[in-house]
Amino acid sequence: MITKKDIETAQEVWGEGVVRIGSLQDNRDQCETYTKKFIAELYDFENKEVLFKPTKAAMKQFRPTKEGALSYFIGGDPNFPEDKGFALQPWTNVRFENANFIIEEKRALAMGNYYFTDLSGGETKVEYTFGYERNGDGSLKIDVHHSSLPFSSEDAS
Repeated sequence: MITKKDIETAQEVWGEGVVRIGSLQDNRDQCETYTKKFIAELYDFENKEVLFKPTKAAMKQFRPTKEGALSYFIGGDPNFPEDKGFALQPWTNVRFENANFIIEEKRALAMGNYYFTDLSGGETKVEYTFGYERNGDGSLKIDVHHSSLPFSSEDAS
C-alpha cells in the first residue's frame, strides 16, 4: 500500500532533483546526464507514455515522452522551441503543500501547490497534480504530471 509518507518522500526527492538540475546549468553535459537520470528514476516513461503537462508550455503542452520532459526541464531540443529549461532557473528550494490525496494499493494521486524559491528568495506558486504508481521494484514512479500557474482574476477580463 502506498502511504502519504511515500508520496511526501517522492516529492522531496523530486524537488531536490529540480534544484540539482539548476545547479548544473553551467556544465551542459553534466546537467543533461543528471536530468536524464532524474527522469528515468522518477518518471515511468520506460513502461508507458506519461501524462506530462508542464507549467510553462503552450505550443506543445502535452509531453507523453521522456524527450518532451527532458526538453522542458533543460531546453535545447529543436522539437520544443519554446522550452528555455524550467529547471535551469535556478531554483534553491521546492516546497510541496498537498491539498489532498487519493491513495490505492499500487496507485496514488496528490494535488496541491508547490513553491519554487529563486536565488533572491522569491517564491513562485504553481498548482499541481501528480500521479504515482508503485513499480515492481517497490519504487514510486510518476505517471501523471500536470502543473499550471494559478488563475488570476485579471485573467477573467
